[in-house]
Amino acid sequence: MKKNIHYTLLIMGVILLFINVKEAQATATSNQEKNVTLEMRTNKGTMLIELYNETPLHRDNFIKLTKDKFFDGLLFHRVIKNFMAQAGDPKSKMAKKEDPLGEGELPYKIPAEINPKLFHKKGALGAARDNNPERASSGSQFYIVQGKVQNDSLLSVAEGRINNWLASYHATNDPKNNALIKALKRANEDQSKELNDELIERGKRNPNFTPYHIPENQRNWYKTKGGTPHLDQNYTVFGEVVEGLSVIDAITAVPTNAFDRPVNDVRILSVRLVDQP
Repeated sequence: MKKNIHYTLLIMGVILLFINVKEAQATATSNQEKNVTLEMRTNKGTMLIELYNETPLHRDNFIKLTKDKFFDGLLFHRVIKNFMAQAGDPKSKMAKKEDPLGEGELPYKIPAEINPKLFHKKGALGAARDNNPERASSGSQFYIVQGKVQNDSLLSVAEGRINNWLASYHATNDPKNNALIKALKRANEDQSKELNDELIERGKRNPNFTPYHIPENQRNWYKTKGGTPHLDQNYTVFGEVVEGLSVIDAITAVPTNAFDRPVNDVRILSVRLVDQP
């Protein structure tokens, strides 16, 4: 009888251990899938922003900069209504009214993490970049999309722009086109359009080029809620505003100068983590 009791207790212990392990694994998986949430306070209001796990390099960089309080006090230095608001220039914190902004950078770039499922919906958080052939992102500059509601005609135009950029990307990274790229860099304004058109045509003949079509679910989003579709597949989207979209509308409504800088400073007061797995 005692042996049976001990055996039963042993089996029950094994079962409980198995259940605890499974629960721990489920919790770990849930935490891995849960997005990090940030609170961004500005002098135009507060937004909650989720960072995508599908773009871990950009997510982790943004978290690090947030913990370092890098963004606190920076300006939205480039604002275009119905398009986006851009920030992250470290030179903007102490900038005077007449100072040109947008060239300030950290001494590194982030490899592109372009995911076809992540698109430039209204409120999307994207990584700014220069015209580097790898499409690598700025280490600190980002933008938040305002955009506008699209129709089928506008989406067709956007698809054309996306495909031209993709073709140019493939052509630029093909060593066979080095001579053309060098000529393009030396070309004057009249010559550059012709040479750029040739580069795009070569890109479309590249075996790695596949024409891009905006997925139906994204088309429906753009036609009902808005965004900036022509940036898709060329810039990394790594998060989105989940609360406080009206703040983007308020920021992009401010008067700006000839360089798209707000006449009256739009400042990030603080960014902090509010939810991290």
